[in-house]
Amino acid sequence: MVELLNSARERLKKNEVALGIGLRQARTVDIAPAMKTCGFDWLFIDLEHNSMTVDMAVQIAVAANGYGIAPIVRVPYGQFDMATRVLDGGAMGIVIPHVDTPEEAKVVADRLRYPPVGHRSVAGAMPQVAFQAVPPAEATKAVNDALLVVVMLETPKAIANAEAIAAVPGIDVLLIGTNDLTTEMGMPGKLDAPEVANAYAAVVAACGKHGKWAGMGGVYVPPLMEKYIGMGARMILAGNDFSFLMEMARTRVAFLRGLK
Repeated sequence: MVELLNSARERLKKNEVALGIGLRQARTVDIAPAMKTCGFDWLFIDLEHNSMTVDMAVQIAVAANGYGIAPIVRVPYGQFDMATRVLDGGAMGIVIPHVDTPEEAKVVADRLRYPPVGHRSVAGAMPQVAFQAVPPAEATKAVNDALLVVVMLETPKAIANAEAIAAVPGIDVLLIGTNDLTTEMGMPGKLDAPEVANAYAAVVAACGKHGKWAGMGGVYVPPLMEKYIGMGARMILAGNDFSFLMEMARTRVAFLRGLK
């Protein structure tokens, strides 16, 4: 019996924090072992706010699987054809942004999971099982069991529907897109507002009730990260390659400019 391990899911199953890094600039497969060495559990391969091609995303995903860091891909809202293509290419999870209702979440689960949970089409040889000849029933079950299906809640409407969304079979993670949420609330960037804390409390409670996991994106100030993780957020987008590059480069320039 084939068994697949998703490093992010394994962390979550233990109620540990699963740390991901967003990929904005990376275009080569060596980013996968490099970020594994840094200690991350998953790659947030972003095809929504990025010019990266599907082909590049798939190459990174295959490399990531070889090094034990989970490749999880965000696609634009409604782009299920793109989502299933990267899944066929090796992704171990999909992030769907801008999900506001349980009806939308049901469509997500239906399109991204194999029967009997959903109605995703079977493509054939799977990179997730190293292209082994595995009976279809066994292979599809293994992929279904290892997959992480993540929906992003980014509006007050989505937060109000958090419990109903969390109740949808086949959905694993409700990840708050905090920047979009505060913008939709009319207070862009106010990540420390009481309304944001209330949103996290609501999502964490909904996830706890229905056996799902709460996620956090867009919060990168350490005290707030500590606060929302302390409230129960577990699937954490820790930052992205571009912001880390800029931060370290600025620090080094400041140090060298100060030398006499």
